[in-house]
Amino acid sequence: MKLGWVEIVLILAVVLLLFGGKKIPELMKGLGKGIRDFKDASKGDDPANKEVPSEEK
Repeated sequence: MKLGWVEIVLILAVVLLLFGGKKIPELMKGLGKGIRDFKDASKGDDPANKEVPSEEK
């Protein structure tokens, strides 16, 4: 069961109708952040555990 170009265009049209043109960049930004967080968590790279270098005076 593979997706052809017609099905992909239909899915994109439905997404555009549901969310509108202005919301799609926000959704993609959130999706990218979620994927990045998932990859970091699966590698064990937790930004909360990283040491913050102290400023020298």
